[in-house]
Amino acid sequence: MSKDNTKDRSNRDTHYATLRRQVRDAKRERGEIPTPPHKKPKSNKDWKPPQLQPEQVLLYGLHTVRAALDNPERKLIKLSVTQNAFARLDIGEAEALPYPVEFVSPQDIDKVLGPEAIHQGVMLETRPLPVRRLEALKESPLLLVLDQVTDPHNVGAIMRSAVAFGAGAVITTQRHSPTESGVLAKSASGALELIPYIQITNLSDALGELHQLGFQTIGLDSEGPAVLEETFSGDRIALVLGSEGKGLRQKTRETVSALARLDMPGEIKSLNVSNAAAVSLYASRQHLARTGSGKAG
Repeated sequence: MSKDNTKDRSNRDTHYATLRRQVRDAKRERGEIPTPPHKKPKSNKDWKPPQLQPEQVLLYGLHTVRAALDNPERKLIKLSVTQNAFARLDIGEAEALPYPVEFVSPQDIDKVLGPEAIHQGVMLETRPLPVRRLEALKESPLLLVLDQVTDPHNVGAIMRSAVAFGAGAVITTQRHSPTESGVLAKSASGALELIPYIQITNLSDALGELHQLGFQTIGLDSEGPAVLEETFSGDRIALVLGSEGKGLRQKTRETVSALARLDMPGEIKSLNVSNAAAVSLYASRQHLARTGSGKAG
């Protein structure tokens, strides 16, 4: 059999496998076939995380890696991928790509990322994204600032909402905040490649710089003196959200332009920080649309 015929057969097999998977998933959603039992997680007691260099980042998961490959600001080092995952990435021939491609087994990736990482058969070694400065954001009407939000899953979810509502950046502190990593990128589901993630040394100084750039900084607090919608002023908003348990630090509360609360008529008066971010971003967008500043810079 010729090489071209083998390739055509492989592409056909991949296509039909995808169709079969889609039909099977649709039947499960309709309850026509049972959902397979949840597999017991593999033990990771013998796994030790690799010692990464300061300029080394490992990204994983199909959507996350594809977003990174499409980002011209990413410096790509090596793609480690299974044959099946490579076909699903649909990025052309391995030999024609401008970075090395190594075909591996899922177990090879497990050894690097650990058995609990949902890597879907793909891992990408890259350099961190370029450092951004606050002054570069002066044209953005909406920013999100995090005061020591430590959980990378929460920060990833916040980044998705920030991209969805057209925020210009997610700003956080260098200490007590997640660094750029595979866990953060996987939780952000591609959003890390679409919005600047700026880590600053001193949050109070950064808020002062944002004030000079014309931003109204609004700290979200469940005990805020006014509801968020009544607090907006001007055409540049920087929302400031605190950590998962403690909320905003006292110094941050004293530095922001205003403190505000989300109006929640139900019995529960506080939300997870990622949910609060999404609601606050939506309210901010409504205000900016009324002022004519709805488009992100």
